[in-house]
Amino acid sequence: MDSILDNLAKTEFISICVQNPRLHKGDFWHTHIDYEICVHTNSMCFRKKTSFVRRRYSEFVWLRNCLEQNALIIELPRLPPWNPFFSLKNTEQVNQRMKGLQEFLEIVLHTPLLLSDSRLHLFLQSDLSITKIERCAHGKTRYTVAEAIQRSSSGYISRIEDKASFDSDYESSSSSSGLGLSLDSSVQGDPLLILQSSVRDPELCSCLSESSSPHTER
Repeated sequence: MDSILDNLAKTEFISICVQNPRLHKGDFWHTHIDYEICVHTNSMCFRKKTSFVRRRYSEFVWLRNCLEQNALIIELPRLPPWNPFFSLKNTEQVNQRMKGLQEFLEIVLHTPLLLSDSRLHLFLQSDLSITKIERCAHGKTRYTVAEAIQRSSSGYISRIEDKASFDSDYESSSSSSGLGLSLDSSVQGDPLLILQSSVRDPELCSCLSESSSPHTER
């Protein structure tokens, strides 16, 4: 049995790439750059095997802070330093930042304990804002973590939110479990979906152990 699990772990892979920086122009004080995050994997711990989302540097900072709160004795990798004079026109700066962001994610994704945090999965495979990621991970939205990931970019989440105000966006206890994530017949047994009373997912941990200008950036 151990040899079978070892072979399974050896054949699993998680590939991630940070690429295609894009400038978003608001007014002078609200210009920012985001990056495309591409995930390709055959790991059972991911809802989608291929996904593409865009995130900005400040969202990476948020993610690291979240993971650090739950990392316990794990020393998290560092992000590339914030640069108040970061510019999309400076090719060297852009390449260094993308390389640093990718290296950060590569280390995170190869740390099994960190993969049990649903906020990481929502960050990588949904188009939710940071505020909505927090609410979804704590069961305070009408959609589950699985729905947010599976229906990313389809307009499905927006249609759900149109049915009720954001402030009253709570799941009833009769239709949810743990963090308020509905456990219907289509999602039961998925290691990413069965979330308990904290953001970390013990079920997912078990599965992992078994498979083991200038433009200012803000």
